[in-house]
Amino acid sequence: MKLKLFGFILLIGIIAFEITFSIPVKYDVESFNLRKGTQYWNLEEELKIGYTKIEANNSKKKEPIIYLHGGPGGKVSNEIIEVLTPLSNEGHDLYFYDQIGSGHSTRLKNIKQYSVERHREDLRNIVDLIGADKVILLGHSWGACLAVNYLQEYPETVKKVVLTGPGPILPINRRMINEIPPDSLNLVEPEFSNKVGNEKIYNWRSKIILKWAYLFSSKLVTDKEVDDFFTSLNQELNKSTDCSSQNQKKYEGGGGYYSHIMTVKSLNQVEEKRYKLRGLNTPLLIVRGQCDNQKWGYTKEYLDLFHNSDLRIIEGVGHTIINKKGEQYYALIQRFLAEN
Repeated sequence: MKLKLFGFILLIGIIAFEITFSIPVKYDVESFNLRKGTQYWNLEEELKIGYTKIEANNSKKKEPIIYLHGGPGGKVSNEIIEVLTPLSNEGHDLYFYDQIGSGHSTRLKNIKQYSVERHREDLRNIVDLIGADKVILLGHSWGACLAVNYLQEYPETVKKVVLTGPGPILPINRRMINEIPPDSLNLVEPEFSNKVGNEKIYNWRSKIILKWAYLFSSKLVTDKEVDDFFTSLNQELNKSTDCSSQNQKKYEGGGGYYSHIMTVKSLNQVEEKRYKLRGLNTPLLIVRGQCDNQKWGYTKEYLDLFHNSDLRIIEGVGHTIINKKGEQYYALIQRFLAEN
C-alpha cells in the first residue's frame, strides 16, 4: 500500500514538473533585430554562421580581420562594427560573425556540442572559407580566450592579435586571481559585480534549467525562453562593465544561453598547452579599461607568456570600452596594425 502511494505521489510530481516546464516564461526584454546585409556560412549541413562583412576600401589589400565577440553566447553589436569599420580604409576586409548558438547563427539541437573546441574549430573553418594565408584576430572578453586558444593550435594562420578586456588563458589558472595590479596602472574596481547580478536574476526555475543542461546535456525549455532569460541576465550584468552602474542602456537580445552555459562548462576541459605560447613571436596588443571587471592576473599572464606584447589602459571606462571611448580604442588598434 505504501509502495503504491509512493508511486502515485512520484507520478503526480513528474506530471507537475512536466506541466510547469512546458509553460514558457516570458521576459520583458529587448528583442533581437536581424542586421541588414547579414550573410551566412554553411559550416555543416543545415548549420549556419551569420556574419557581416565590410569590404576593404583600399587597393592595397592587407590581412583580413576577424572579430570575436564576448560571452560565451554573446553576439556582435552594431556599435563594434561602427567603431572598427574605418579599418577597411587601411586595406583590411572585416568579418564580424556570431558564434554558433547565438545571434544570427544556428542554435544546436545537441547542446553538448557547445564547447571551446567547437568554437575554435568553427573559427578554423571560417579562416579557410575566407581563403587568407594569415588573419588578424580581435577578441573581446571570452573572444580573447578563444583567440588565444586558436593561436595555440594554428599559429601559422595568425599575423597579429588584439585582446580587449581579456578573460583568462584556458584552462584557467586560478592562482592568477590573487595577483595585485601595480599602483602605477591606477586600476579601479567597478561599482557593480557579476555576483550581485547573478544573485538578483537567477531563480529556482532558471537554476533547474541550468542544472538539467549540465547533468543531461539537453534542453528543459526552448531556446527562445532561455535566450530571453539570458538577455534579462545580461541587462543586470551589464552594470559591471562600466566604472559606475548608472545610466545603463537597454541590453538588446540575441545572446544564446545554452551556448553560454555549456561552453563555460567546457572551459576547464581544455588541454593545457601554455608551452606553445611561450615560443611565439606573434605581436599582441592588450587594451583594458581602467575599471575592467576581469581579474588583473588574467591580463598579467598574457604579458608573462607573450614577449612581443603591449598593454594599453584606457581611463574612465570598464569592460565595455566602445560606448564611451570608441575613438581612443580605434586609434590604439589602428596604430598597432600599422606597425611592421
